[in-house]
Amino acid sequence: MKIEKLEPSQHKQGRWLVWLEDASIVRVGEGDVVSLGLYAGKELTGAEGEALCAAGEKSKLMERAVGLLSQRPMSRKELLDKLCAPPRQKKEKYPYDKLDDTPDLDALQARKEAVLERAEAVADRLTDLGLLNDGEYARTVVRHYAAKGYGPRKIRDELYRRGVPREFWEEAMEEREPDERQIDKLVRQKLRDGEPIRENLKRVSDYLARRGYGWEEVSAALDRVREEWGD
Repeated sequence: MKIEKLEPSQHKQGRWLVWLEDASIVRVGEGDVVSLGLYAGKELTGAEGEALCAAGEKSKLMERAVGLLSQRPMSRKELLDKLCAPPRQKKEKYPYDKLDDTPDLDALQARKEAVLERAEAVADRLTDLGLLNDGEYARTVVRHYAAKGYGPRKIRDELYRRGVPREFWEEAMEEREPDERQIDKLVRQKLRDGEPIRENLKRVSDYLARRGYGWEEVSAALDRVREEWGD
């Protein structure tokens, strides 16, 4: 395979376009041009062609990863899951027409492993650049859900759901400072104009438990409500 033309992209700084003799185009980074020794007219060996394709795939993954992180912060696991997710397959109108097409499972597994390897490399690079940080992301999640009035159990559930490693949980939870005014506000909202009788307090207690508050915080909040009514 011969490189017919090599030129910098007019739209993306640091990206280069590699035009091959079969009319295909591979987009790679500036560092790939140097490391692979690319130049117009170069005849690529089989190994060099594979390395070029791998560099092109990694470049696409990097661009996609940066795009995803620009939309919202996420954990390393969330990013890897999105980068490694298989493309959506169009639903066949007559699937029975292809009953003889059996997938090559070994090839599919090899491709899956290759994509994961490249995605891991992309994640490592983004971590080095400070664009991917599980510790900072954990603190962001804690602050967000604490501000919305959720308790520690619910927040830990969110950290787990979002794939944040447990080693970052406790330090991040220090961002949550228990605020009596916040939980008291939730109690009043749930009680509305109801009196703090057993039935109403049970309903409020269940509500706070669903929002992730522990019994100590719930009990203290209910005691404060009783004291207010007693006054």
